[in-house]
Amino acid sequence: MAGNDSTPAAPRKRADARRNQQTLLDAAAAAFVASGVDVPVREIAAAAGVGVGTIYRHFPTRADLIVAVYRHQVEACAEAGPALLATSTSPHIALAAWIDRFVDFLVTKHGLAEALQSDDTAFETLHTYFLDRLLPTCAQLLDAAAEAGEITPGVDPYEFLRGVGNLCIGGEHNPRYRPRHLAALLVRGLREP
Repeated sequence: MAGNDSTPAAPRKRADARRNQQTLLDAAAAAFVASGVDVPVREIAAAAGVGVGTIYRHFPTRADLIVAVYRHQVEACAEAGPALLATSTSPHIALAAWIDRFVDFLVTKHGLAEALQSDDTAFETLHTYFLDRLLPTCAQLLDAAAEAGEITPGVDPYEFLRGVGNLCIGGEHNPRYRPRHLAALLVRGLREP
């Protein structure tokens, strides 16, 4: 019987550990949005309801934490594309909703661009990871909208995401500049005449 009792406890611990790590990633992401990637670890720990040691146990360096948050958010954005396509009333609506999430992802990365440009080797592969995960999602949405006759066919996913990304530059510092609005106009402009 003791063997039966210990068997369910191990998966529950792993699930608890995953939830704890998720809580840490969510708290770190919120702190990065509010204060940039240089926010003190103690503030992240307080927001997550854990001790500083817990953060360092999961993420031994700040670079490890930044990379984990970035990857987690890239994954969430990549996974949102197929989900939106499956639940939206049209592929164009799914594309617009996904681009809105993509813009959120880009404009909330205070200080991340500078961190990614640093010499830290932990950041070297993130741009490739970003492209490898998000370009196929964007391509899937663009292809579905083109096949439905909702947008002009042949839009290059890289060019499109790069254009949206360029629209987001400086949006976090100027309340009169609305990258989400401009991205929505770009998505609307893809419609067939």
